[in-house]
Amino acid sequence: MKLKNTSTIVLIDDDLDLLDLLSSFFKQRGYKAIAFSNAEEALIEIENKRTEADVVISDLKLPVMSGMEFIKRTRKSIPSLPIILMTAEGSVETAVEAIETGAYDFVLKPLHIPQLLISVQRALHLNEVQTENTNLKSLFQGQDFMGLKGVIGKSQGFKKAMELAKRVSSSQANILISGESGSGKEVIAKAVHELGDKKDGPFIAINCSAIPENLLESELFGHAKGAFTGANDKKIGLFEEANKGTLFLDEIGDLSLPLQAKLLRVLQERKVKRIGENQYRDISARIICATHKDLRKEVSEGKFREDLYFRLNVIPIYMPPLRERRDDVLPLSEYFLKKFSLMNNVSVKGFSKEAIQKLEGHEWKGNVRELENAIERAVVLATSDILQAEDLPTEDVFKKDVPQNEESFSKKGLSFEDDKPVTLDELSKKYIQHIFDKNGGAKEQTAKDLGIDRKTLYRKLKEMNLN
Repeated sequence: MKLKNTSTIVLIDDDLDLLDLLSSFFKQRGYKAIAFSNAEEALIEIENKRTEADVVISDLKLPVMSGMEFIKRTRKSIPSLPIILMTAEGSVETAVEAIETGAYDFVLKPLHIPQLLISVQRALHLNEVQTENTNLKSLFQGQDFMGLKGVIGKSQGFKKAMELAKRVSSSQANILISGESGSGKEVIAKAVHELGDKKDGPFIAINCSAIPENLLESELFGHAKGAFTGANDKKIGLFEEANKGTLFLDEIGDLSLPLQAKLLRVLQERKVKRIGENQYRDISARIICATHKDLRKEVSEGKFREDLYFRLNVIPIYMPPLRERRDDVLPLSEYFLKKFSLMNNVSVKGFSKEAIQKLEGHEWKGNVRELENAIERAVVLATSDILQAEDLPTEDVFKKDVPQNEESFSKKGLSFEDDKPVTLDELSKKYIQHIFDKNGGAKEQTAKDLGIDRKTLYRKLKEMNLN
């Protein structure tokens, strides 16, 4: 982990030799270390902001004020300050009491200095994440559309789609959202979820085109232990995971005909059966579907079941492409500017007049996703606090952001026609690793490409020991 040279570590111990040792250790590694032999004195300095502390390392047994009392009093004034407690008492009860009181970590004396350094680095990283989350939360709370936080748009096309979503949110009718890739169909689905009676349940999204068919069936329906080679344990499918909430099936037009038949059965009977089981399970999730395809044309060509189309298309909602929502370009650009400035810890305040003209004049064939990528790139590479027209990608770079068909497995050396059979888990791992590597280890983008939320991705990476 990269050391943060601007971090200040406050050390509290009545052992002056240990204070000197720890001060020298952290200063040699680029930290600023401030030592106190008295916890009460340290507390006064920190509370009055005469000492800016990023992490505190304190002994448990101290004169005047104990380390435990220091934690209790600090929690009242600075609850987010991580405090690492040192003690020669290695009892489980003491450790539990320290953590319950509010200590970030608990280390034993004699100290293992490298282990203490790792604890400090983790505490600093936690601080950064909490600060970023607070800033992003403030950013989201600053946006309010129809009572929804973080929803941005003022064009007539966007308002019409959102108003229809609000009207049907309390009904149980099936909803089919159509629109180009990257236009914001998931925003509509989330609006239906947040405004309806399922808002207290989970919102689970999956991109049906991003996962191979044999993996997708297991993801949606789950499987029993031993149902197939590699099924070493039972798996709950997304239909069940989304119970009392909403399951958003994006790019439903890419489902194979066999899976379309199974989805139709689920919609009709409100029951699912895991692969390898005979037992049907009731589901209470609301199912919302979306597609960028013309499903009527797909039906006429025999690529999509007509009965499923009519079952899905009870309430059609259309999200116009960004080029038809010119009034949304600037508000979205300003939002992404603030978001990526906070995430990258840079100070970019706005756009020049020429930059605004360039943004509003572009066709945005990749829609909101292309706009987001363009603003992120510009913020990261910006050389001043005002983005200029030249900071934005050129037309050639813009074209690279337009969604293209994903390269087939065979082009990536993952063709399975002539290869030896692989288990489902191995195939899943290969594909997730492929997308993970393709994005350079960026988990947020990997989750987007796979059509799953970040929590689901983290769980899968952990299950498969993928780094």
